[in-house]
Amino acid sequence: MKNMIRFCMVKTRELTKCVQVTRLKCGGFIFALRLNHTMSDAAGLVQFMNAVGEIARGRQEPSVPPVWRRELLNARDPPRVTCIHREYDVVPDTKGTIIPVDDMAHRSFFFGRSELSAIRRLLPPHQNQCSSFDVLTACLWRCRTLALQPDSDEEVRIICIVNARSKFNPPLPEGYYGNVFAFSVAVTTAGKLCENPLGYALELVRKAKADVSEEYMQSLADLMVTRGRPHFTVVRSYLVSDVRRAGFEDVDFGWGKAVYGGPAKGGVGAIPGVASFYIPFRNDKGEEGLVMPVCLPSEAMQRFEKELDSVLNNRLPPTINTPSSNSRHLLLSSL
Repeated sequence: MKNMIRFCMVKTRELTKCVQVTRLKCGGFIFALRLNHTMSDAAGLVQFMNAVGEIARGRQEPSVPPVWRRELLNARDPPRVTCIHREYDVVPDTKGTIIPVDDMAHRSFFFGRSELSAIRRLLPPHQNQCSSFDVLTACLWRCRTLALQPDSDEEVRIICIVNARSKFNPPLPEGYYGNVFAFSVAVTTAGKLCENPLGYALELVRKAKADVSEEYMQSLADLMVTRGRPHFTVVRSYLVSDVRRAGFEDVDFGWGKAVYGGPAKGGVGAIPGVASFYIPFRNDKGEEGLVMPVCLPSEAMQRFEKELDSVLNNRLPPTINTPSSNSRHLLLSSL
């Protein structure tokens, strides 16, 4: 159990993990956990929570022993950056486009089968088999960019969290709970993103995810060493993390599975408003889907809602394979 204790250590005056349990009058409870992300990723966090649940239900030790072995992902000696990592570009905020922290609005949006079908209607046939993550991410990136109204020549980024555990050969040992993900990134200008059909953004998202490989992860470790662990670029960036398969909702502390399992709100992190999460959810109608918390300045949130409403209620023409200048013009102001 020594490795499990590492989860709960106090280090440099800050908790690596902090748990708060709130009992509700209805008999339910809220299990809240705050994480220092240097300790683990979502998979490692769920592993920890499952271990706590197993012990709470009577086991003497977790079924999956925790594995520390951080040296498995050490940088090479000497380090050599072999891949392009535009997620760590140094981008000066010359136009004041980092999202302000005051007057922020929080909203959650549900996406089920009908909502995803409405978005797919905007795609040509050869792109309709793309994953729900790729389709939804492309759509939301454009809606959000239109809502924030950057200048057309400004670069904008979509950053997709990619779980890279399956990329390693030999595989990492079962029970390894450290960070094994990449900030895969696509970069374009606001003008190109908003003027082109949805399929343009979709292909950028797909390519960014496909770039992540074992060599990419090794190059990333080398970059962390050579550049002193830089923060990912936040200027005109939108980060999306899909936690639908992480397993938060399946954690059982002895009272059954959770009604909701996932981040408490959107926009968390060093810069509020940059990140959103795809969280498994069942709505009031019993429909299975995902819920996505969003955090934006109030005026931008109103524009975001209008853009998304235009998509979901089929008030836009379908995208064709080779768009004409007229079709690009129609898509300029509303996906």
